[in-house]
Amino acid sequence: MKRLLLSTLVAAIPFFSGCHKVAEQTQMELPSATVRVQTVERKSRAATEDVVGTVRPKLSSVVEAKVSGRIEQLLVVPGQLVKAGEKLVLVDAHEIKSRLDQAAAARQQAESELKRDTDLMQQKILSAAEFDTAQSKFRIAAAAEAEAKSMLDYTLIVAPFDGVITRKIADVGDLAAPGKPLLQMENPDTLRLEADVPEALIGNVKLGEKLAVHIAAVTSETVGTVAELSPTADSNSRTYLVKLDLAGAPGLRSGQFGRVSVPVGDVSAIHVSAAAVIQRGQMELVFVVAGNHAQMRLVKTGSRVGDEIELVSGLNSGEQVVVDGAAALADGQSVKIQP
Repeated sequence: MKRLLLSTLVAAIPFFSGCHKVAEQTQMELPSATVRVQTVERKSRAATEDVVGTVRPKLSSVVEAKVSGRIEQLLVVPGQLVKAGEKLVLVDAHEIKSRLDQAAAARQQAESELKRDTDLMQQKILSAAEFDTAQSKFRIAAAAEAEAKSMLDYTLIVAPFDGVITRKIADVGDLAAPGKPLLQMENPDTLRLEADVPEALIGNVKLGEKLAVHIAAVTSETVGTVAELSPTADSNSRTYLVKLDLAGAPGLRSGQFGRVSVPVGDVSAIHVSAAAVIQRGQMELVFVVAGNHAQMRLVKTGSRVGDEIELVSGLNSGEQVVVDGAAALADGQSVKIQP
């Protein structure tokens, strides 16, 4: 059995040697390729740690009624854009109109009595005290009428600012009352990211600081400015609420999931152009030029910063990496460096 195994190994040696020679011959037969290279260097960058958050409106409102009454008309629907002062809800105003009529009648009566007493005062028939009483009655009646008019105005609920209706809580026929929500609205043009930052990282966040924000639905890079920073931690989660104002971007909406990159220090790493890294199955590789030949290197990548990718391992500082034409190269192929 041992002799048979030994014979098999001896017979396999020429076969593998032949394969190696064929591979070398194939590489020698490949034409020389013209490539563009990049000399890699170790660079320092700010290390960050991502903290999850939620996009919320900076300006939002719960619309309520100031007077009680049945809802006669609901003039908006969720998703509708509205302008400041636009009509939203109309509340039944029959009782308030009756009060206004009573107040108007009382004011007219007090006004007539005041005119009569004014004539009597000029004729010196009425005493000064009685004239003062007539003036007071007129002022009280006028104030009551103005109050009734204000209450009548409250039956028409209008938008407090420009925005969009996000939720309808009541419907026609429901009872509106002070403190009872009817609608919710927000301004979609002013959004912010709210994140709970752990106490170990809160020392790295400062008011007015600009931090990178990543939102899956937004393709472009987003920057958030720290607008609010809670001075005390939540006793349960040991986190601090941080609010970052976001610049407008296509696809940015309230309620989206996001991450804010909090700086934690500086790290040194090698960065190469993203075009230099080739993905083949589960492997990531680059081609290095050495002695006018391309050498394939397996690498491990890290984070991506703009158009560059961080390489955790596989390259040394000062080596020349192919950044243009790498996908068509073979290991050992001769190359010419494009000036």
